[in-house]
Amino acid sequence: MPPVLLLIGSLVLVFFATLIAFAARYKRCPSDKILVVYGKVSGAGRPGLAAKCYHGGGTFVIPIIQDYQYLDLTPIPIEIKLEGALSLQNIRVNTPSTFTVGVSTEPGVMENAAERLLGLDLAEIQDLARDIIFGQMRVVIATMRIEEINSEREKLLENISTGVEVELKKIGLRLINVNVQDITDESGYIQALGQEAAARAINEAKIKVADQTRAGEIGKALAERDQRVEVAAAMATAVEGENTAGIKVAQSNAARREKEAEATRLAVAAELVKEAEAKQEAYVAEETAERQRAKREEATQYANIVVPAEIERRRIETIAEADAEKIRRLKKGEADGIRAMMEAEAAGLLAILEKKAAGFDALVKAAGNRAELASLLLVTEQLPKLVEEQVKAISNLKIDKVTVWEGGKTADGKTQTAGFLSGLVGALPPLHELTKNVGIQLPEYLGKMTADGQPQAMPPATTAGEGGPKKKG
Repeated sequence: MPPVLLLIGSLVLVFFATLIAFAARYKRCPSDKILVVYGKVSGAGRPGLAAKCYHGGGTFVIPIIQDYQYLDLTPIPIEIKLEGALSLQNIRVNTPSTFTVGVSTEPGVMENAAERLLGLDLAEIQDLARDIIFGQMRVVIATMRIEEINSEREKLLENISTGVEVELKKIGLRLINVNVQDITDESGYIQALGQEAAARAINEAKIKVADQTRAGEIGKALAERDQRVEVAAAMATAVEGENTAGIKVAQSNAARREKEAEATRLAVAAELVKEAEAKQEAYVAEETAERQRAKREEATQYANIVVPAEIERRRIETIAEADAEKIRRLKKGEADGIRAMMEAEAAGLLAILEKKAAGFDALVKAAGNRAELASLLLVTEQLPKLVEEQVKAISNLKIDKVTVWEGGKTADGKTQTAGFLSGLVGALPPLHELTKNVGIQLPEYLGKMTADGQPQAMPPATTAGEGGPKKKG
């Protein structure tokens, strides 16, 4: 073979060998990895840089003076079982959480990963990140109150993300996700806060139900009032004779409903005030769990005892007012009946007195307008009754035994027995004395009384020609 062909063949062979060698040193970077070229890496962008990182694309790795390695971008889950971390209130809390980290692709941070993580496997990177996260979690929790940790999860996550990611970037990692699980504490404070929130929500729901029920009752009462007023107005127009009664009933019902509406309004206002006070107390009481528990118990007792007692008291007052009104109307009816009866009796007595007066007037006229003769006639009419009463004075005397020692006749010719009987009869008040006591003088033909109070005997009756004056001539 000619030497020229050998030379050409050698040159071609060297060229292809060189080309293959250069092709073998050109490294492409997959999307799930970072290509780290280390060695002589001039032009890396900052002085003293030990490696140059590529995410995507490719680069030529100079043989002998350069070499390469890949950093895996696979997300690394890290379980953090943080227990007994002190909060701002010196209460130890347990904050189990899950973090997901990975090698950062941010320029400047990739170089940190190349410097500190190159050559480590995923387990070693995971342990390193776990230690950093543990420390930063304790720092974040120490700056927050229990209430913030429990209720403001977004703030907690933001603080954790800010604090942890700053430290992770120093070793070339980035925080992908944070998932904080159930937060507990050794003293049970967080559990008490949860119970408090549940009780507050239940109480607010009960208050809303009571408000809706009350609104329904008020609407019903107003509708019934309007219905009764309209019915009363229609009845008043249709039946003119019942106008007065219908108006009184309508006015009474309207007044009662106004009082009920006013009472309901006051009750609504009072409940709203109490609700506002309860909410304010609940907000203030969030600072101390024990104080909040006592106030919650107080609100529950108020809703269960005081409110029903107040409603029962108003119901009893309404019933009592209705009963009192009923009693007043009954008593008024009885009084009207008694007055009517007494007026009738007075009218009858007036008629009797008028008839007696008319009879007395006729009697005086019959006696020749001489009142003394008229009164004499009236007394004469009553003489039988007077004598009867006089006889009754001794008729009821009980004399078991009368012993008489008869001694003969007295000077006036009477025996002692006759004198006893005469004296007994004489002890009775004479008829003239009885009439005298009432201001009436009996006529002479009924006898007279002597000066010593003894009855005077009547003179014997004479005829016209006997004992009378004689006529002359």
